Amino acid sequence: MPEPGRGVGAEILLVEDDASDEELTLRALRRNNLTNPVHVCRDGAEALRHLFSEGAPPGPRLILLDLKLPKVDGMELLRRLKADPRTKRIPVVILTSSREERDIVESYKLGVNSYIVKPVDFAQFTEAVRQLGLYWLLLNETPE
Repeated sequence: MPEPGRGVGAEILLVEDDASDEELTLRALRRNNLTNPVHVCRDGAEALRHLFSEGAPPGPRLILLDLKLPKVDGMELLRRLKADPRTKRIPVVILTSSREERDIVESYKLGVNSYIVKPVDFAQFTEAVRQLGLYWLLLNETPE
């Protein structure tokens, strides 16, 4: 049986403001039988409230983060996640349409675990999500 907050059944936090990309991601997770609960936040401020408010649930097993977000953008959210001892060890995967070198460099400088440019083709995107789930939810070991 996996420990709480680890492996199968552990929450995925999806931070995505585009409804089409949100549905595409959720569909790709389902298609790959990744049945972990997914909590969706549609802007960076909502994600901060979800993670840091009093009585917040334990941190998710994985954060899928878009960069282009309203209120608090993805880079600022990443900066805060990696600066806080409660969330700095949670793997964060950037899922974005930005191929801009400065975004990639800045993301890794801030401590992102992986940077993936969203493929426009659903089959490619589904395969990317399958690999994400396999690695980050089943194979990767994180410290307590």
